[in-house]
Parts: sequence; structure tokens; C-alpha cells
Amino acid sequence: MRLLFAGTPEPAVPALRALLASEHEIVGVLTRPDARSGRGRGVRRSPVGQVADEAGIPVLTPATLRDREARAAIVDLAPDCCPVVAYGGMIPPDLLDVPAHGWINLHFSLLPAWRGAAPVQAAIEAGDEVTGASTFRIEEGLDTGPVFGVLTERIRPDDTASVLLDRLAEHGAELLTRTVDGVEAGALQAQPQSADGVSHAPKVTVDGARVRFDRPAVAVDRHIRAMTDAPGAWVPLGDARLKLGPVTVEAEPVGLAPGELHVTKRAVFVGTATAALRLGSVQPPGKKPMPAADWARGARIEDGTIIGVEQ
Repeated sequence: MRLLFAGTPEPAVPALRALLASEHEIVGVLTRPDARSGRGRGVRRSPVGQVADEAGIPVLTPATLRDREARAAIVDLAPDCCPVVAYGGMIPPDLLDVPAHGWINLHFSLLPAWRGAAPVQAAIEAGDEVTGASTFRIEEGLDTGPVFGVLTERIRPDDTASVLLDRLAEHGAELLTRTVDGVEAGALQAQPQSADGVSHAPKVTVDGARVRFDRPAVAVDRHIRAMTDAPGAWVPLGDARLKLGPVTVEAEPVGLAPGELHVTKRAVFVGTATAALRLGSVQPPGKKPMPAADWARGARIEDGTIIGVEQ
């Protein structure tokens, strides 16, 4: 089939590479506009756009798909099907019927669970033991379309959102390719999503990534892992923000108040509403991540300092 692939960030790259290696023809790639990034704030192509450039595939980067020129460019490519992975933009209703086989989205959850922009983060924060990926046909509702196929993936106790997303992206690439193959062969029939078990995963914000140590230790651990690597869990420290990497739940020391630090030569512990947590890496403003003990020593953090609790 003639495919127009829509995707933007790194997790969409495995799917594009898998489809490039298939028997289908990628006639174009749709990705978000080039953006400024890095310390030099230079303009960079999206990860998906970079792969398309390397493969010599035409790249479309409209700011919005409601633009007449964007719509005309898509129609001119005459795609039979449009696979989508984390494109980052809405598909207008008038474009949904342009490809005969529709727009097929790879979504990183077991639909109808965790519809929305941040399904992996939501699954970790909720304490789900199993997640997965689903392929479905896009319709006007948010992630509500009928499902072609699913795969399951166990969430490991130390999984961060970025690590879990990497696994789902690799395995999901195979699922998406099999789905496109099955659609072309007429062997797959999409099934409506269940009305039960619907949950939503809105976009994660920087403000929402703040850590509160007056919550149970298990909840804090999940929250930090869900925010790693982006946007990054953090706590206020004076007028600055201290970013936190994954932590470890500890039986000792006991008696620490929520947010109270216990500093030793080799470790930094913090109290929660239940057990203590051992901090892993921390990242002060303008510096690289470092072991918590090195940070505490260099910043002269006193034993008993309180962080991550409303005063």
C-alpha cells in the first residue's frame, strides 16, 4: 500500500523504520514543524523527519492540518493508509476519509484504558502491573476508534516512563506493521472499544511533575518514575527547582517527617507519609545530574532540611 506516515518524537522512529523495511511504499512523512532545541537553540528537524530525510522521503511540516495547502499536499500523495504514532496534532474530520483504509494509530495503552497524550506516565503513576499498545482507526473522538490489535507488556518495578516507552515503541512497531499488512489483505476487522474501563491520561505538565513528600512512599516512587525523563520530577529548594531521579523505598531510617532529609556520607534519605526514600540522582539548576550524596555535600545541605512539603 501507499502509506503516509505521521509521527514526530523518538518513540515514533521504530515504527517508521519497520514500515520502511516492509513491502509497503512510504510516499511521504507528516511531522511537526522544525523547532528550536538544545543549548544553542538551533532549529532542528523532528526525529521522524530526520529519518525521512535520510531515506529520501518527502516531508510535510504544516503548523496545522486545517491549512488548505497541507490538505492539498496530502491528497496529492494519494495514500491508501496513514499510520500514525505520536504525531502531536489533530487530524481534521475532512482528512479522515482521504485514505481508503483510514488513519491507523499506534497508541501506547490497552484501550479504552488511558486515552490521551500521556498513557505510559499514567499507567506507571496508577500502579498498573500490565500495560501495552493498541492499533485503532482514528475517528473524531479522542482515541475512541475501533481497535485492530493489541499487545501486552508487564510494567517492571523499576520502570521509568522513558524506559517503558522505549520497549513499547519497539514492540509496537511490529504490531503496527502487522496491522497495516492485515488491513491490506482484508484479514483484519476493527472491533469497537468497550464502554467499560475507560480512563484518561492528559498531557503531563511541568507543574504536575512536582513531587510532594507528604504522600505515601509508594506513590512518590511511582510519581517520580512516571515523570522520568520528561518533564522531570522536581521539588522547590529555596528559589530554585531540584530535579529528582528515581528513588528507592527504604525500611530505615524511621521517624523522618514528610520531606525531612537525613544526610550521611554515602546517601540522602527523605521522609514521606509512610516509609523513607533514598534519593538517587539529583540535578540542581544549570548542572548535570549527580549522586544525591555528592549534591548534599557540595551544597552543604544540613540534616533535617525539609523539601517537597507545603509550608
